[in-house]
Order: sequence, then structure tokens, then C-alpha cells
Amino acid sequence: MSAAGKFDSAGLARIDRFVKDHYLDNGLLPHAQVLVARDGEIAHFSSQGLAREGGKAIDEASLFRIASMTKPVTSIAFMQLLEQGLVALDTPVHRVLPEFKGLGVYNGGGGGVPFQTKPCERPMLMVDLLRHTSGLTYGFQNRSNIDLAMREGKFENWHGNLTLDEFVGALGKLPLEFLPGTAWNYSVSTDVLGAVVQRLSGKTLDQYFADHIFAPLKMDDTFFAVPEAKIDRLTDCYTFVPSKGRVMYDRGSESAWSRQPKQLSGGGGLVSTALDYHRFCTMLLNGGELDGARVIGRKTLELMTLNHLPGNGDLAAWSQSLFSEATNAGVGFGLGFAINIDPAANLIPGSLGEYYWGGMFSTAFFVDPVERVSMVFMTQLSPSSTYPIRRELKTLIYAALT
Repeated sequence: MSAAGKFDSAGLARIDRFVKDHYLDNGLLPHAQVLVARDGEIAHFSSQGLAREGGKAIDEASLFRIASMTKPVTSIAFMQLLEQGLVALDTPVHRVLPEFKGLGVYNGGGGGVPFQTKPCERPMLMVDLLRHTSGLTYGFQNRSNIDLAMREGKFENWHGNLTLDEFVGALGKLPLEFLPGTAWNYSVSTDVLGAVVQRLSGKTLDQYFADHIFAPLKMDDTFFAVPEAKIDRLTDCYTFVPSKGRVMYDRGSESAWSRQPKQLSGGGGLVSTALDYHRFCTMLLNGGELDGARVIGRKTLELMTLNHLPGNGDLAAWSQSLFSEATNAGVGFGLGFAINIDPAANLIPGSLGEYYWGGMFSTAFFVDPVERVSMVFMTQLSPSSTYPIRRELKTLIYAALT
């Protein structure tokens, strides 16, 4: 039976109607692309809306800024180096990044007053970077004097400020928000992991990705900077402003993503297509291999997709931050992915062990190794918490599964 035969055709058709009626006709989203596959075979792939203002419709060649969907790519890159014996999950981060030697935990100060710190009971480990228990944060969280210092220092300005090495050096001068391993906080951890990949491999992050992930998987449309010959395929990107609604953030025709970034962001810098990211998801579903090219070992991937929060905890108990529009209950975190550890607590149809993530521009993917189903969703609107479309799509997709 074909992949499409594993789904109810009326249920799949309902997905496109829902997106059109609830998000496109009213202008909430500029465009939307939904790819659903089973066993790697595409069962449904739809494109709706305009790629650019006044331009043509999006199609399978359209390029999207995938933001934090970069994180699983960086995590796979690190685990490739682990498989070579160059590093372990319990390796202290400062062994590879000496700028992190002697990091302390916040104990007062900031906002113009010198930071006060207390010693860490244990060093930050590589596993802390992969599962976001490092004590690091994001500048855009707007909830501490540490993220204030990151905003003032323009730590996350990829094009105009710090190189990746300079970024690591600047982070090493700030306190951690909490003792490593004691809480979960969505953060620049994966950007730091990208610096680890650079140091261990001796290659820049973009070159490492190209050589060891994108070339083997034939992901020819995934990169940090869109080549000049492909810039006409890059979609417009928007942000939601409460008083104004959807406003232009980055025009495809004159995009910041058309230029090589000064700081290569393993946490959020990539541009891709739905078809390219579908190949990445299919590699994951296949246990690390696609079309004869093995990217990661099967047992390594099994380890990555287990819940690594201590005590099999979930984000409802461990999270110090909000992310996306998803519920935290029943959600664990592995080595680069969120993990569904309790579908009942999650309150959305799904499978135990399904793993996923999304990006700030509302893109998303999931891989369900039980039902052998994967999804890639592309649009371009930040923040991803604006609308609950990710959980709605998931509900519609599982409802269509026969």
C-alpha cells in the first residue's frame, strides 16, 4: 500500500482547508506548506499562499528560514564526532572551550552593577548543551539581568557583531542562570555546541554541515547563506506586532540571509526547503541512514531520542522558560529534540517516543517512529507562539491516519 493509502484522503484534504480558512484567507499567515510522509514516502504535500508580496505562489522550491530546526542538525553533527571517540556526553565543555573554565552561577548584580557569582558544584557537561540544562539563556527571554547583558552586548546579532569564537568568549564572562543539570532553560546552548563542533573538527560549522550532513543526504538547498542564484526562491518573512498584526521582518529580495553571517548559528541560522528537511527527517526515521548514506549510527540515534531530563521528568517540572505554543506537560527532552513521554498529559494525539522541534518563524517538524510518520511544516511568522497551528496540524494529521 502506498503512503497515501495509510491515510484517509478526506482527512488529508481537511488539513489544507483548515489552514486556508483559519490562517490564510484572513491574512494571519502569509503562506503555508505541509508535507506529511509515512516510511519516508510523501503522502501529502501542499503549498498555499504567496512567496513574496505581490509575487508568485510558494512551491516545492521555496526557501524558508528554519531557525531552531537548525538545532537537531547541530546535535547530529556533535554526535558524529562522539561516534569517532573525539568527545563524550560527560566531557566538561571547558575541555573543548577553555573560555568556559571556572564559570560561576549568578548570585546578584547586573544592570550596571558588577555580577556576583558562586562556584558551580560541577562543570557544565556536553549533555547539558544538548538537552538545555546548561544554565545558559537567550537574550530575548527578557527575564533576567543575564539576558539583559546578552541583549546589550548583541550576542545574538549574527551579521554585525561577534564571530562564533568571540561569542563563546563573551559568554564565558557572564554568570550562568543556574547550576548545570538542575533546570531546563531554552538557550544558546546549541550555538555553543556549534562552536564545539568547529573546535573538534577543525572545520567551520557551515563547511562541516555541508561535508558530513548535507552532501550525504543530498540536501542541496540547505545553507546559512542563500546563494545568489537561489535568492529569488527565498520567501518573505514576517513578525507579529500586537498593535499592528503581521508586519514585514525580512524581505526575500533583500534578505539578511543572502549574506554570509559573521556568527554561524548552530542554534538557528539555517535556510532550507520542505523537501530537504523531509530528507533529514527520513534519515532519522530510518535509524540514521538514507539512500545508502549513513549519517549517524542507529544506537546513537536511539540514545538521542530518549528523554534525558533527570528522573524521566518533563518540561512542566523542569522548564524555567516558555517556548513555542506547545504544552510542557508530558514533554521530555533528548539530545537535540523534544520527546513525547506521555501523550495523555500532552493532550494532543501522538505516540510515545515521537520527537520533534520547531523554529521561531513557526516552522515545525515531527518524527513518529511508532506510526512511521513524519511532518514538515513551513511558513514565516515570528514568534512561533502567536498561533496554535502546530498542535492543530498534529491533531489533523493523526486524525487522518487509518
